[in-house]
Amino acid sequence: MTPRFSLATVVLDCPDAHALADFYRRLLGWKVKDSEPDWVLLGCPDGGTGLSFQSEPDYQPPVWPERAAEQQKMLHLDIRVDDLAEAEVYAVSMGAVRADFQPQDDVRVLFDPAGHPFCLFLH
Repeated sequence: MTPRFSLATVVLDCPDAHALADFYRRLLGWKVKDSEPDWVLLGCPDGGTGLSFQSEPDYQPPVWPERAAEQQKMLHLDIRVDDLAEAEVYAVSMGAVRADFQPQDDVRVLFDPAGHPFCLFLH
């Protein structure tokens, strides 16, 4: 018999869990579900997988696009939006930074305040 598994959250390491959680809380419109001094969980409003943030004092932001012998990204978030240009402007106003390299016309790659790349794409 196979044990039951369900993905509860994805955890992003960062220098300040509360600051990065606040960025994604404002960007996604999600609410803080749980909070500790070095860890924050945002709950998905539809009950889906949450997003967590953990403070790591030695955190090094990834380099994107990847380059040999430099910190590689381990994952990135894909975020659906209704209007790509409007969503990009909004994300930047929240503290995101547009990546110099944009591999596709219908996707925007940005970096969150801790340097994690994330992609905005149309529904």
